Order: sequence, then C-alpha cells, then structure tokens
Amino acid sequence: MTTQEIIIRRASRSPSSWNSETRTFDIVLSTGAPVMRFDMKGAYEEFISLDQQWPASVPLIDSHNRDSIGAVLGNVSNIRTVGGEVVGTATLSKHGELAQRIAAELSDGGKFSASIGYRVSQWTEEKRDGKRAKIATKYDLLEVSLVVIPADQAAGTRSGEHQMSEILETVETTETTTRAQTNASVRSIAELAGLSREWADGHIDVETSVDEVRRLAFEEMRTRGTRTREVRTATASVGFSGDDPEFRRAAMAEALYVRSNPMHQPSEAARPFIGLSLVEMAKDLLQSRSVSTIGMSPAGVIDRAMSMTTSDFPLLLGDVVNKELRTSYAAAPSGIKAVARMTTARDFRAKHKIMVSGPLTLEKVGEHGEFKSGAYAESKESYKLETFGRVVSFSRQAIVNDSLGGLSDPARMLGRAAAEFEASALVALITSNPVMADTKAVFHTDHDNLAGSGAAIDATSLSAARLALRTQTGLSGEPISVTPKFLIVGPAKETQAETVLHSISATTVDDVNVFSGKLTLIVEPRLTGNQWYVAADPAEIDGLEYAHLEGEGGPQVASEIGFDIDAVRFRVRLDFGGGWIDHRGWFKNPGA
Repeated sequence: MTTQEIIIRRASRSPSSWNSETRTFDIVLSTGAPVMRFDMKGAYEEFISLDQQWPASVPLIDSHNRDSIGAVLGNVSNIRTVGGEVVGTATLSKHGELAQRIAAELSDGGKFSASIGYRVSQWTEEKRDGKRAKIATKYDLLEVSLVVIPADQAAGTRSGEHQMSEILETVETTETTTRAQTNASVRSIAELAGLSREWADGHIDVETSVDEVRRLAFEEMRTRGTRTREVRTATASVGFSGDDPEFRRAAMAEALYVRSNPMHQPSEAARPFIGLSLVEMAKDLLQSRSVSTIGMSPAGVIDRAMSMTTSDFPLLLGDVVNKELRTSYAAAPSGIKAVARMTTARDFRAKHKIMVSGPLTLEKVGEHGEFKSGAYAESKESYKLETFGRVVSFSRQAIVNDSLGGLSDPARMLGRAAAEFEASALVALITSNPVMADTKAVFHTDHDNLAGSGAAIDATSLSAARLALRTQTGLSGEPISVTPKFLIVGPAKETQAETVLHSISATTVDDVNVFSGKLTLIVEPRLTGNQWYVAADPAEIDGLEYAHLEGEGGPQVASEIGFDIDAVRFRVRLDFGGGWIDHRGWFKNPGA
C-alpha cells in the first residue's frame, strides 16, 4: 500500500440518535480497532492513531462513491476524539431521493453501518502479539460513508447515550404528583431509556421518587453501554473481517494466483476463495457491494461486474496480472544486474551524479595554527528515465469461460520481457562503450581500464586486470581502493572462465590457483564474442547504474474496461533508465 492510496474502514452499529427535525445523528467513526489488510508482503493488521487534527467537516456519501454528486448524502461535522473513539455529528441532506429514503428508514428505526475514507501520509510498522501490524500515525480524513458491509466491528454510529440526561429530563415531576402519575412517569422513563418492561415493573408502586428512578435509569444505561463496548472490543480482537471488499479482492487475487502457481502457499484469507471461478468471484464482489445477482446469467454477472463504478472486478484481474508479472520479473535470470547499482529517480529529468575527488587528507595543525583548505576536482555524469510499456487485453468471453491462462500467460511473458529489456539495456551500455563527461569512452587506454591487446582468460591476463584496478587513481591523481570481485563473460568464454577459477589441489607452488575463490563468475548470454570484463562491487565504487521511478520499482500494472473492445485491458508500464557513473570500477579485455 502506497502513501497516496485512499483507505476505508467500516463500522457496524446502527444510529439511534436520529433527530428528524434537525436531520442529524451522532456517529462513531472509529475506535482504532484493527482491520486486516493485504499487500505484497501478505496479510497485516492495520491500526489508525486517534490523535489527529480533525477537519471541520467532511462529506457524508453513499458507499465511498466519490465519483457522483448524487451520492452525496450530507456532511459530518464536530469531529472529535472522546474516550477512545472518534465521533462526529452527521447531518443528512434534505435533497436527493436516496437521502430522503435513508431519513425515512432512520425514522422507522432502520439500521446502517458507517465507514471512513482516509489517505495515509505516515506509517510505522511493528509486531503486535507476534503478528505484523502497520499503524497509520498521520492521515487525512476525506469522507464518511453509509455502507452495508462492515469491517471495523468495534466502531459505528453513536447509540445516543450522551443524550441520556436530556431524554430523562423530559419527564417532569411536582410535589403534588399522585402515585398513578408517578407510575406513568416511571414507564415513560423506561421507554425513553430503552429499558425493559420488567425493569419498569420493578419500580411501580414502590416508595421511590421520580428523581431516583431517573438516576437509576441513567446508571442502568451507563452499565449497559459499558457491557456493549466490552463485548464489541472482544469481537474485534478475534482476527480479521473479510467483509471489506478491498480485502476480499486481494484474497481472491491470491487464490487465483494459486491456480496458475500451485506451489504457492496461500494465506488463511485466500483459502475460502480457492477453487472459485471468475464468475463466482465476480458474483461475490457484487454481493459485497449490495448488488443482487439473483437470476443473472454468468455473462450477465460479468457484464454487471465490469460496469460497476467501484471497479472491483477489473482491479481483481489487475491484481492477478500484477502478481504473475512481478513473480516472473523477479525470477528472470539477469546476471548483469548483479554488477550494476540499482537506485531511484524522482522524475524524468536528467539524473546527475557528481564525482568529487582530491587530496583531502588531514594535516597537522600547530598551536595557534590555521586549518588549511583542500582543493578538489569534480566530474558530472548523467542519465534519465524513459517510459516503456505495452497494452494487453483479457476478453469477456475468456472471463465467462474461466480461461485464466489467457490472463496469467501474457502476464508472465510481460514480466520476463521487462526483466529482459532492462538486462539488454545494461548490456548495451557496456558493449556500446559510450563517451563520458571527459570526452573519452568508458573503456579507454587513458582510463587505464582497457587491455592493450586481447588475451585469453588465464592467470596472467587476470593478474593484469587486477593490477589495473588496484592502481586506479581519482580525479586529482590520488590512489583509490578498487577491489576486483566479478568476472563477466559471455557464453563463448564460460568454460574457459570456469576452468581458470576452479579450485585446484596443488602439488607444487607453480600449480597454485591464486584466483580460486577470489572472483565471482557472471555469465551474461547477451554478451557475444570473446570480450570479458573484471568489475568491482557496485557497493564499493560507482560504475554502471540503473534506476526506476521513485515508488514504482519495476513494471507497474493498470487496468480499465475497454470501450471499443469487449474486454478488460491492462497497461504494463516501466519507467527505467541507466548510465555510467564512473569508469574506475571496470576493466575490459577484448579477449582472444
């Protein structure tokens, strides 16, 4: 989950503080109870901090429908934290058919659930009771929704207990009140306070004043509210709620992933959905949004799921594509990436890397002496990101036929293609030998990193390459430390390289293999011919570098419903760039 994503959590208590005249009711937005979520690392419990700066007012909308003005039901104001709960006052609009219907149902004692939408700007992650937990420590409350399916079982709309004193004060008494009038007042208090007939009968025809009955009713309501909160808190601690459509969608995506990758061990959240067809999952997602599917054909279910403004079903398919693509992308062999440094770029402007060098050694400062300034030289290399991508489609017919292979196979191919593309780009940077900022090619005799003539891989040629790296100097001519770590070859030189690096049990001093265990062999199939390279660890010294757009490491997937074709379309996008930062960590031999 990124920091810009809008998150929702739902409550499941019905409003009983409805005031038909002012069209208001109090609502509990959150108790901070955990809600189970799902990301690329698996399931985790999400907590939200209740210590926030709350907005003066947020919209009250229908089921998180942020795309339609008709979905606005009113607003929620006076938002504050009270006794471990975030509460607010909801005002229902006087306009709109849906708002009028909700008002009517509230007046008839109807029940609704509450849900909040918020955008997190700061997370912390920790272990709680041995489980992974993420805490939203800073977030913006964007809206409150009336919904059908709950997720946060420990929060919801206010039951009206804060109005107890006002309600009970509506029953007035005087010193001349008769016993019959007192009994009537007792029953009225019990009815207004929501107490049972048995409770009222226990205070009829007894020597108890109306004031005392009112006090006892108040205490009974307080005790009942405490018991209710305790029960609800215990319920929330059971584990997770799978009723959240976003959580269900992520679990379904994992279940579909198991179908094409049987070796994957599904999480507990995904197990109930394993074996369901695409049509059955579409039906489940529709029902989670309170859309009836009774009497719908399989094709009708798919049509309805693809036309929903909430886009649950296309997002489900997009999640599957993303899982397949990312797995294939990570698994694709690419030895050349081991010798290049991976980083990120904030945008698509040229990414500059400044190299600083010079005799900045510490010098002795005598008593009352001056600290001497050190001069230094600098060099600047740059490269920038480019955007690459492809669009693939998954047809409506394939969805109805449950042909998951038509979705997973292209995703796997695109994941591998993305990895191949990056590796090919890095190899091209090596073989093309581009010109650097000093107007010389990366591998050049003036850089002391190019052999004067090609040679086979043996102890003598490797020794020369190692010596060249060990004796490299900085921009100002100062010696620097460059430790050879990798031997990079193409397929034509693989056997020769393995022979040289193989450990030999020497019987004489002359037979000792000095390079055994000293270099790691990288075989890059995209390298052709006899050329070979020796390189340092990119963590030690700059050399070849590549970057993705910040926050989007590797290929990204977006989905949409096709208009000109009857299908779900997926756009795979890769923001990638690479370049040479320094030549000093590499040595080239043309080979023989």
